[in-house]
Amino acid sequence: MSVEEALAAAQAEIEECRTRIQALDGNSRDLLFLKARNHNWWQDRDVSDDQLREAFDLTRMGPTSANTQPMRVVFVRSKEAKERLGPAVNERNREKTMEAPVTAIIAYDNTFFEDFPKFNPFNEAMPKRFEGNEKLADGFGRTQAVLQGAYFIMALRAIGLDAGAMGGFDAEAVDAEFFKDTPVKSIFLCNIGYGDVSGIKGPRMYRYGFDEVCDVL
Repeated sequence: MSVEEALAAAQAEIEECRTRIQALDGNSRDLLFLKARNHNWWQDRDVSDDQLREAFDLTRMGPTSANTQPMRVVFVRSKEAKERLGPAVNERNREKTMEAPVTAIIAYDNTFFEDFPKFNPFNEAMPKRFEGNEKLADGFGRTQAVLQGAYFIMALRAIGLDAGAMGGFDAEAVDAEFFKDTPVKSIFLCNIGYGDVSGIKGPRMYRYGFDEVCDVL
């Protein structure tokens, strides 16, 4: 298939989708946004590898600048892996992390630009911006990976799982334990499973309204 044919096929695919589906229905909006909560406690139900793959396969389709995709994920499930993670988690977050079926370490690789020929072969100039400039690569990679981490939370909700994203951990300790001698650095933790709603202790807290924080110029 030529470049022109590939482009035409991609445009036709997008057009077909937008013709078929104009917007999410109310149930989907409830699942993803309006009724979803960040969970702290978990039902005794397993999360399968297939579910983790399904959530990642949705996540990876979310846009990143120049398709750079710097997010890296370690899924901590086994007792041994949880014991490695536990000491780096703040005391307030430790119990709920140990009880979660899976904890994802959301991280980023600041050497992402080395894969430009794979993920963006049409942009020969951009990787040169990052070569030899670790500060630029680090800031750019972290920002794009945070964006991917948000996609990941929504992907978990989309397949029927719950998420409990949190800071409250020693990133340097996690990096030393799980990413030693690599360019990967952790950003946040995300517990994954089926939330125990008895752990929800009150109504959703206040959210700013449009007129409070938005301007249309």
